[in-house]
Amino acid sequence: MNGPDRLPLRSVLFAELLALPASGAAASDPNRPLLASILAGQAGGDGCLPADLGLGPTAFAELLATYFPGACLAPTRRAAQPIPELDDLQKLLLDHRAGLSNAEICIATIVATACAGSDHLWQDLGLASRSELSRLMQVAFPHLAAQNSGDMKWKKFLYRQFCSREGIYVCPAPSCGVCADYTKCFGPEN
Repeated sequence: MNGPDRLPLRSVLFAELLALPASGAAASDPNRPLLASILAGQAGGDGCLPADLGLGPTAFAELLATYFPGACLAPTRRAAQPIPELDDLQKLLLDHRAGLSNAEICIATIVATACAGSDHLWQDLGLASRSELSRLMQVAFPHLAAQNSGDMKWKKFLYRQFCSREGIYVCPAPSCGVCADYTKCFGPEN
């Protein structure tokens, strides 16, 4: 869990990652600071992601070489938690990607992998705040982010989108505004 004692370490790791000299399109990719935040959070012990962020060793090494060449990160000992809907969540995200960067493909896998965690999605990703997750969604998956016009919590929103694609409707209320669980989906995150 993110805490005040972790913020200085996170900030230092984040700054060190962004100071690494990425080249070409990676240097100006708006996904780069978001990836740096995920990596800084993970290196600081936050989130639920495995050492390779769920990408597998080869794709993870390529991501580091492209966006953070020379980065030396201590591996975590966490293993990816399997979830049966991983491929479906990845497909949902990929179907809505901006199409501006190959990083979006990695980010779709990372976000889908983090959905297995038990905290809010921004915490499971190891991000510093929910607003960072909102920024990630707006940059990498803008069409999907625009559909979250009610500011529903992101993990709930992704699952709701996935379920509606599959024709699964679990909420008994005719609209979110009258649902007894409204505050669980739209209330503040602690």
